[in-house]
Amino acid sequence: MMLHIPTLLMVAVFVFCLMGLLTVHAWSRGREPTLGYLGSMLLLAALGTGLVVVRGAGMDFVALIIGNVVLLLSAAMNWTAMRAFVQRKPNVPGIFAGCGLWMLMCLVPQFYGSLSARVTLYSLLAASYGVLSALELWRKRDTLEVAYAPALVLTLWHTGFYVIRAFADTGLPIKSGQTSGGEGVPFFSFMLFESMLYAIGIAYVTLAMVKERAELRFKAAAFSDALTGIGNRRAFMLKGEQLLEDSDRRQQSVALLLCDLDHFKRLNDSFGHPMGDRALIAFAQVSQAMLRKSDVFARIGGEEFACLLADTDEAIAFDVAERIRQAFAQLDLLAPGFLSVSIGIATTDKAGHTLSHLLSQADQALYRAKAQGRNRVQLVASV
Repeated sequence: MMLHIPTLLMVAVFVFCLMGLLTVHAWSRGREPTLGYLGSMLLLAALGTGLVVVRGAGMDFVALIIGNVVLLLSAAMNWTAMRAFVQRKPNVPGIFAGCGLWMLMCLVPQFYGSLSARVTLYSLLAASYGVLSALELWRKRDTLEVAYAPALVLTLWHTGFYVIRAFADTGLPIKSGQTSGGEGVPFFSFMLFESMLYAIGIAYVTLAMVKERAELRFKAAAFSDALTGIGNRRAFMLKGEQLLEDSDRRQQSVALLLCDLDHFKRLNDSFGHPMGDRALIAFAQVSQAMLRKSDVFARIGGEEFACLLADTDEAIAFDVAERIRQAFAQLDLLAPGFLSVSIGIATTDKAGHTLSHLLSQADQALYRAKAQGRNRVQLVASV
């Protein structure tokens, strides 16, 4: 098939520009840094490719030096976009290292006059940024929690192409591409196609990753307490029901600790709401230190917390509750007597594996604890 290189170049410019503008628009909607850097990458690719077109029109300096500098900055922005996605700051020296080396080498007449040397160096520099981009995703693969594989595969494919080009392509003079009617241009035309496909693909998958992570964050926010960082009532009810269903199937006992900070209104009135918030955070931290990962712990009301202890009988639950009560009372956050908690305990042995029944019985036990002087642990069976 006969390919017209100038036409392909113009198509590439429009593709890069369109994808860049769309990505920048997506960035402007939420100010996600990843999309900002990716949009810059695509717009720089459009500019750099456009500058290549002026070769052969008496402006080779612009195309060979400035055009390739812009394209290398584009590759560096790709790397920076991946760094931003994995929550790392831009590496400013690294961003300008590639184009800086290119400009220095262009000062050497032998290099500047050798098409194959220019192709090799540019390809190796572009491949280096590709390797760095892939490494950013690979190093953080365990913490990303999003589908990063498509972006990684695309980046490795793009990088592999430039590695091959560095050693297999001797370069195509632009005049040859303009006048040959397509002869001798398969590698150069494939490079343009590959670059356009990569631009479209990386923009799409990066936007998908950003969207997926935002959805996960919104979901986490919907199921967590903003002050203490632990689960909220919605999370407790959802995870609690699941834990009870699993325990019922395995015929395991579950205990519920219902905790209420004593005299919390007095605490807020005497020391202010910021101190009350500190007390809530302190209790959440103390309790978490006593619990296992398999337990379900949440703040289900203003100063009320609930703990579901998996595979736990009444005696073990009482011991855990006592340790939580004592640890909280011993905190030096306030004057003695201001920090205490009352805890009511119910177990599935008596209430069954229904969360509403457990909460009802634990609430009765908590009421007795309050009535008997507070700062105590009360079993549901106690009188």
